[in-house]
Amino acid sequence: MQDLMKFAPYLLMFVVLYFFMIRPQQKRVKNEKEFESSLKVGDKIITKSGFHGKIVELADTSAVIETMSGKLKIERSAISMEMSAALKKA
Repeated sequence: MQDLMKFAPYLLMFVVLYFFMIRPQQKRVKNEKEFESSLKVGDKIITKSGFHGKIVELADTSAVIETMSGKLKIERSAISMEMSAALKKA
């Protein structure tokens, strides 16, 4: 019992760390992967670097978007889930 009490603070720290840092990050990664897989040609998006465009081609890991200045090939992971969702609502 005495040995268990020595490790209780560390165990409590790990539980708190898991529920406040690790679990939310895992949930966010899952949501981003679902968002990337739900993209389709014609969707209006905003990249994480701020480019606005419309998807004209999709591949497994990349996308071609059309912007005002031409076409750009980007990685799907460079598309911002939050900013693109806000664009759809507006």
